[in-house]
Amino acid sequence: MKFGNECYTWFMKDSGAFWDNQLAHMIEITAKAGMDGIEPIFPWMGDLADADKLEACLDKHGIELAAIAFVQDWNHPEETAQEKEDAERAFKLLKRFPEAILCTVQMPTGRHDLEQRRQNLVNNVNAVSRRAADVGITCSFHPNSPETSINRTEEDYSFIIERLDSTVTGWTPDVGHIINGGMDPLTKMKDYSEFINHVHYKDWDGNPEFALMGEGKVDLTGITEWLYDQDYYGWIICEDEAPQAVDDPDGVTLHDGKWIKETLLPLID
Repeated sequence: MKFGNECYTWFMKDSGAFWDNQLAHMIEITAKAGMDGIEPIFPWMGDLADADKLEACLDKHGIELAAIAFVQDWNHPEETAQEKEDAERAFKLLKRFPEAILCTVQMPTGRHDLEQRRQNLVNNVNAVSRRAADVGITCSFHPNSPETSINRTEEDYSFIIERLDSTVTGWTPDVGHIINGGMDPLTKMKDYSEFINHVHYKDWDGNPEFALMGEGKVDLTGITEWLYDQDYYGWIICEDEAPQAVDDPDGVTLHDGKWIKETLLPLID
């Protein structure tokens, strides 16, 4: 398994405006943190949405493109024209990075019309994943846990994950979102272990939500040991949403890299 970094840690300030078009800086800090890869947010990539520029920057810092977080509303029974266009642009970029994953994420917009909207989400994720698979791109669905998310509770997970087309998409358990939705992360990962092809780490203390990695209540060591025992060879991506990240995303990322090196890597050596 390899450890990488998610760019949402920087996106937390001013909904991304403060760090707009600074993906190169995020790649540099990820390298300084001792991580192996990065997961940018599409289309929050600025100039590095250009595959040539992205590849050059990654190579300069010795960082891999682990995945791209692809966030859409997907509130209708089928993709909108704009959602399809966005997907095609993401596919075009990822064709240059065949080992990277398309990590699909729904933008939370409320829990109204819940059953129909959960089915709409399944329809859209499966449609995207099937087209991606046709061009050689691996996909993984990432649930989240804001109050307005339709993929946050145990019932949501059962409905959605069990209806995903497992021939073309996997599941990204985000351990912080799982516990924030009222579930035990490791139990839920064991329930759907056959779907896992990508993993997100964040810590949680319930005050009211997320904590700096290593300072919360998520059993990150136990989960890492379990993944190792399962012969998991994929990415573990740190998506730290601790309050400190709003004003100091660089410092939080450097902390996470140090904590991983000192606490998690010895478990899998």
